[in-house]
Amino acid sequence: MSDIERYINNLDNKWKDSFIQLKQVIDENIPKGFEAEMQYGMPSYVVPLSTYPDGYHCKKDTPLPFISIAAQKKHIAVYHMGVYADQELYQWFTEEYPNHVDTKLNMGKSCIRFTNPKKIPYQLIGELVSKMTVKDWIGKYEKVK
Repeated sequence: MSDIERYINNLDNKWKDSFIQLKQVIDENIPKGFEAEMQYGMPSYVVPLSTYPDGYHCKKDTPLPFISIAAQKKHIAVYHMGVYADQELYQWFTEEYPNHVDTKLNMGKSCIRFTNPKKIPYQLIGELVSKMTVKDWIGKYEKVK
């Protein structure tokens, strides 16, 4: 059993089905080149060191993080580093969000929080995930690091 499978198996039942569906949407829509692995205790999608050997600035031997998902006590979180680094992507997402769900957007710099497992805009998250390639992300990261 992989670490990601173990993480999912240990989720609270309140979040488990939604988390599995969210992960499936990300798996189906994330551009080629990103790899799924556990990073910082969460299922994550990263740029592998074989593609970007410089790694993450905080830890050079750590793959460059892109998206992580976590089930917290009171919410499911999608950490999308591209939204934080790309103002146009952030603006697109925040403007598009109300067209998909009737709850107020609960978002930090890169963290999108869903407190109701029945109110996750899976189609929108799939589209968001698909909008930045590995090459795009490395370019944005290089500009902001």
